[in-house]
Amino acid sequence: MKMAINGRTQKKKDIPEGLWLRCPGCEEMVFRKTIEENLHVCVECGYHFRVGARQRIAMLADADSFEEYLPNLMSPDPLGFGDRKSYIERLTEAQRQTNLYDAAVVGRAYIKGRPLVLGAMDAGFIMGSMGSVVGEKIAFAAEKATALRLPLVICCASGGARMMEGILSLAQMAKTSAALARFSQAAGLYISIMTHPTTAGVLASFGSLGDIILAEPGAMIGFTGPRVIRQTMKQDLPDGFQTAEFMLEHGFVDRIVARKDLRSEVASLMDYCAG
Repeated sequence: MKMAINGRTQKKKDIPEGLWLRCPGCEEMVFRKTIEENLHVCVECGYHFRVGARQRIAMLADADSFEEYLPNLMSPDPLGFGDRKSYIERLTEAQRQTNLYDAAVVGRAYIKGRPLVLGAMDAGFIMGSMGSVVGEKIAFAAEKATALRLPLVICCASGGARMMEGILSLAQMAKTSAALARFSQAAGLYISIMTHPTTAGVLASFGSLGDIILAEPGAMIGFTGPRVIRQTMKQDLPDGFQTAEFMLEHGFVDRIVARKDLRSEVASLMDYCAG
């Protein structure tokens, strides 16, 4: 009798936290390791999970070929901004969570043996918002690509301008656009890759200035959120509004490319444009 009671009351071993996750696309429970081994794409429905800037670079660049520019650049908190938390506290928390100094990583790399300047944004760093550091890194990448006469590829992922830096954040739109204009005048090739999400100030500046604009499947692409637009326009929005597929249908995006094909696609485009 005692053994039976012990058998019924014995606790099951706890399942480690984070072992499974629910896919936002199909709402199925999927094994995290399986997703990670599949480039963070759902094996059931093809939903593309967000990835960090360094993960993105590792997926695109040849092994050990990436040489980072301005790796230790940090925001000086020009306004001394604070709300529920100070801006410095938010920066410190984001740096701890992402192991980055800010929301963009840029540098020189190779993709299938082809040299280029490569940049990637991290939506996990204060939603990939663009402040003075992100703007400086993107502009610097464009200037380096101009000087070295190399193609420029930027993977965008952003919620927009970083308003904790006030007007300085908005000034980065002009700064990055001007740097890309000079790059274009030098006949440089710029490939913009829009990932989820690409919105607001980034979309309205360097995100949409690519000679070729690629997008990942299902990526949200738009200037502002659908709720704000709906309230302003007082009308319903089309189905699939602000998705990569909608943008492709209306000519804003040149091609939608699955993550597993991005590396080969970028290499092929660089070869084609090089003549």
